[in-house]
Amino acid sequence: MEKVEEKFLRYVSVWTTSDPESKTAPSAKCEFDLLNMLADELHKMGINATISAQGVLMATVPANLDSAKKSGSKKSVGTKKVPTIGFIAHVDTAPDASGKDIKPQIIKNYDGKDILLNKALKLKLSVKTFPEMKAYKGHTIITTDGTTLLGTDDKAGVAEIMCAAEYMMEHKEFKHGEVKIAFTPDEEIGCGVDHFSVKDFGAQYAYTLDGGAIGELEYENFNAASAKIEIQGCNIHPGYAKGKMINAMLVGNELINMLPPKERPEHTSGHQGFFHLTNFNGTVESAKMSFIIRDHDIKKYEERIKMMKKIGEKLNKKYGKGVVKMEIKNQYYNMKKIVEPKYFIVKQAIEAMKMAGVKPIIQPIRGGTDGAMLSFRGLPCPNLFAGGHNFHGKLEYVPVESMEKAVEVVKNIITLTLKS
Repeated sequence: MEKVEEKFLRYVSVWTTSDPESKTAPSAKCEFDLLNMLADELHKMGINATISAQGVLMATVPANLDSAKKSGSKKSVGTKKVPTIGFIAHVDTAPDASGKDIKPQIIKNYDGKDILLNKALKLKLSVKTFPEMKAYKGHTIITTDGTTLLGTDDKAGVAEIMCAAEYMMEHKEFKHGEVKIAFTPDEEIGCGVDHFSVKDFGAQYAYTLDGGAIGELEYENFNAASAKIEIQGCNIHPGYAKGKMINAMLVGNELINMLPPKERPEHTSGHQGFFHLTNFNGTVESAKMSFIIRDHDIKKYEERIKMMKKIGEKLNKKYGKGVVKMEIKNQYYNMKKIVEPKYFIVKQAIEAMKMAGVKPIIQPIRGGTDGAMLSFRGLPCPNLFAGGHNFHGKLEYVPVESMEKAVEVVKNIITLTLKS
């Protein structure tokens, strides 16, 4: 059976960066390259897999409890009584950094010190900056070469699910109910499950493997919105501009300064929300800005949206109607509302981690997952650790042992469903 490390290294070699400017689904054709690879591997395992035109892969590992029942095993469980569960990961990588031509570096028996990623760029993983690295002394760590992201988010999750699937197919003595698998595109740009059919998937509940460090277990995420802003300025020769020129870039700066300066990602943690400027391009004549708006508390989230809209209204009152155009879209909501009433699926994950010798770390996600949107569509979907750190950038890394533990946790969850 192939190791999770081997699968992971193969998957990160495939370029799958999603494109936020695309109007297609999936947003980038290259995402099909990995989806097709995964479908081929599943078929070779004996698992039927389909890929939709929009790039959603779904597969089913059939229950093997009937054979146990026929053999007279006292521990056999009727397939009708065992819930169908699912495991989900996404194939795309974030557009925040290059995901093309990834060249992973493998550090065996990590010594607990700084890791040089790229000598020419003088780029390193610093223990001072990332003290959590010390916990992985003696482990095998996979890093970038300092020129791209690594793709742990979420190809570690993909590899872990694929390993669990392969184990089920190769080890007939491992009894399990029906297990559903899904790999989605475009999670990083908020479109991962736009074309995901919960009905076709057919699971009663599921888990995304899209979390960070070993032990992370999350069922609470941000409420999220995007804000796209267009500013129409008025360009006049600077020598004759008094009382006439409207500098779109300066209006944009004014908008930024009207937002609470301490409510930005770099100043917040835990349950604290924020406004995050992700893009700002412009000239005197026109400018475009993009924000993401986040908060765990739904009332505070709604207040943030109202604040952004009021700022737009104030600027239009000051500079003229239509100078600032704003489009705010809700992206996803906090799944806590859906998952908490079915807390047994969280308890199941906690027990599965303890069985694997992993200490559960329950905390809110300072982000979102496909599971958030799926939860509101009737598929409760907490998030499990995939093992990586420093997602979306050149400092990303993952301990191999963390991925191995994630595979073990998935197998334990599958076993625990027989008792539910």
